[in-house]
Amino acid sequence: MIDKRLFRLPGTKKLLLMLAGLTLLQAFVVLFQGKYLAEALVNSWEQKSLQTIIYPMILFASAFILRHLFNLINTKIVENYASKTSETIRSKLLDKIYDAGPEMISDEGTGNLVTASLDGIDLVENYFKLIFTKLMNMSIIPPVLLIYIYTQNIASGITLTIIVPLVILFMIILGLAAQSKADAQYAQYTILSNHFLDALRGLPTLKMLGLSKRYAKNIYTVSDEYRRRTMNTLRIAILSTFALDWLTTLGIAILAVFLGLGLINNSFPLFPALVTLILAPEYFLPLRDFSNDYHATLNGKNALNSIFEILERPSAAKNETLKDFAWDENSKIDINKLQFKYNGVNEDEVSLDISKLKLTGYQKIGVIGKSGSGKTTLIRTIGGFLLPDQADISINGQKVSNFKQQNWQNKLTFLPQSPYLFSGTILENISFYRPNATLEQIKKAAESAGLEDFINSLSKGYETQIGEGGRGISGGQQQRIMLARAFLADDRHVLIFDEPTAHLDIETEYALKKPMEKLFKNHLVIFATHRLHWIKEMDYVIVMNDGIIAEQGTPEELSEHNGAFSQLIKNMRGDQL
Repeated sequence: MIDKRLFRLPGTKKLLLMLAGLTLLQAFVVLFQGKYLAEALVNSWEQKSLQTIIYPMILFASAFILRHLFNLINTKIVENYASKTSETIRSKLLDKIYDAGPEMISDEGTGNLVTASLDGIDLVENYFKLIFTKLMNMSIIPPVLLIYIYTQNIASGITLTIIVPLVILFMIILGLAAQSKADAQYAQYTILSNHFLDALRGLPTLKMLGLSKRYAKNIYTVSDEYRRRTMNTLRIAILSTFALDWLTTLGIAILAVFLGLGLINNSFPLFPALVTLILAPEYFLPLRDFSNDYHATLNGKNALNSIFEILERPSAAKNETLKDFAWDENSKIDINKLQFKYNGVNEDEVSLDISKLKLTGYQKIGVIGKSGSGKTTLIRTIGGFLLPDQADISINGQKVSNFKQQNWQNKLTFLPQSPYLFSGTILENISFYRPNATLEQIKKAAESAGLEDFINSLSKGYETQIGEGGRGISGGQQQRIMLARAFLADDRHVLIFDEPTAHLDIETEYALKKPMEKLFKNHLVIFATHRLHWIKEMDYVIVMNDGIIAEQGTPEELSEHNGAFSQLIKNMRGDQL
């Protein structure tokens, strides 16, 4: 029930040693509690002096208090460990996602990663709070009590010894069934998370295409399947608890009958019979507690296993093979024999296959192609967000295997389709690349991006708070903040645009075009787009088709013959072929 990988987490072994010591003390306290209670009851039954009753009752009360004190200390230690360790895992998970970038998001799904980082960590924390305490109680308390019961009455000890394997056998059988159901439930939960988040993101598009109701039915089907799987899992979990309660109750009842008959026949004294009967429920209690929380621990274990799988995904770290350099008009990049394949793609299929490509100086390079042609894959590979399976790359004469180089990424500014803004002030969002920039520098960048009038219209100006993901401002203003970031980062001379105006109306895009053209100066610009008017602004055009470069050259050169460029332009214009 404990994943072996848990022992690699910091503090786990120390925690187990502390819990073992506390649980052992707690076992003896439970033993003394039963012993002194039985002693007080026997003395009372035999009508002995009041002192012989009060003294055991004081010891019983002391043992009772110590038991709950040890339990409180145990709980505090475990909660502290669970809180710290779950946050450590969350931090490692977020670092892993950040380091892996879009490749992991494509493979795992955004909904799955969000679920793992939020709900998954909560389940893991609850798992930590339950599993260590339950297992320690089940491993230490019953054996200590059983040894004492054997010293009092061998037949009772044998009876309890026989019942426990039966209980454990039922736990294993029902537990395996519950685990199978829980695995399917968690897998369905992951699918539901991905479906829901993707649908939420694409809701405006679905609404525009009239598909929102159809997709609502799809979400209903997936969520109803999740509900059905959850109920099946709970049914088995409840059956497991009922079976265990029934078996333990039956065992105690059999023991009580056996002891009662022994007392009637004067086979043994009252004290051994009474202390055995008092300790029998305590003997079964750790097993019952474990069974009651089994489903909760199972969900936590599934979540932890899912997180460990993400953390253990092989990923190439940044290869610090590229020495620092400055990008200027004489700089150049040579890309040869670059291949990249997404996970899950057939072995004979390649998502990106670039035989030869050269980027030089302050060129403005347009990347065009139909949807799914490989534009975004090429852009993200050059940005260092995707690692090619093989490549021969030279940056200013320095040979590297991929673009995931710190010194390369420090030279570029990336502007995606949907700009991501953090929860904070407008000033903090503009200064993303240069957090130590002065207010005057930030104002100048905002003015260059056409943000000045908008910011001046706000009561708090640059200190205006915006929500996570840019909530509270329009898409056009979000893009202007992204442009202001690029203007402020004037030491980064490589601009990578991934269809930055794809979600904007034509009026907003036209308003943004002037500051964007101003930003192009003294930069290497790699601009993926499907808007025709941007092609006229480019010095060089790359036409993508099915992951390969179908054509490349200046717009004038490509227009002179009826090739892939001309065919694509006709399709984009809606011309009849």
